[in-house]
Amino acid sequence: MRIGDQDRQVVVHQLEQAYAEGRLTLEEFSERTAAAWVAKTTGDLVPLTSDLPAAQGTAVAPVAAANQPMTLGVQPPAESSTTVAIMGGREVKGRWRPARRNNVIAVMGGATLDLRGAEFSGPEISINYYAFMGGGEIIVPEGIRVEYAGGFCFMGGHSEKIADVPPVPGMPVVRVRIFALMGGVEVKSKPASRRKDHLD
Repeated sequence: MRIGDQDRQVVVHQLEQAYAEGRLTLEEFSERTAAAWVAKTTGDLVPLTSDLPAAQGTAVAPVAAANQPMTLGVQPPAESSTTVAIMGGREVKGRWRPARRNNVIAVMGGATLDLRGAEFSGPEISINYYAFMGGGEIIVPEGIRVEYAGGFCFMGGHSEKIADVPPVPGMPVVRVRIFALMGGVEVKSKPASRRKDHLD
């Protein structure tokens, strides 16, 4: 059965918990996470967690969902999105609407999320950036609040260059988590080309 971002997110959450509990090494976690984000079917996901206990708070695992009919419209399209760059580059910019949860995975490539022209539809968004022997940038407009929500870096790193300016009313909070393995991610702010109003 073909899978979607919600199924991939369930597996990534389980892998994150297993790594935090010491059940997976850093190399195993990195390899399995990368495989999860490029998986296309349930059969691709099952081997990634078959030797792990179910993650706490996981409602339905993809292996169980494989035996159930697909229901359309359960997950809003804007709930999550995934940007993938494998041995290449990807850039998201201009006028676009970020999801509540934005996942970026760069494997021997680079990906950039530019939020300066984005139209926000909520009080906060999250960005989970996975960089394996690659990396990229997260660009935000000046005056937006950025919070680093955790992650880890091994033989890589991340940097933040956020302008010290008053926050713009109505702009959301951007929560960033970075996982870098022999890669790097830069979070920086730049002046917006034109003022963007918050969308309700």
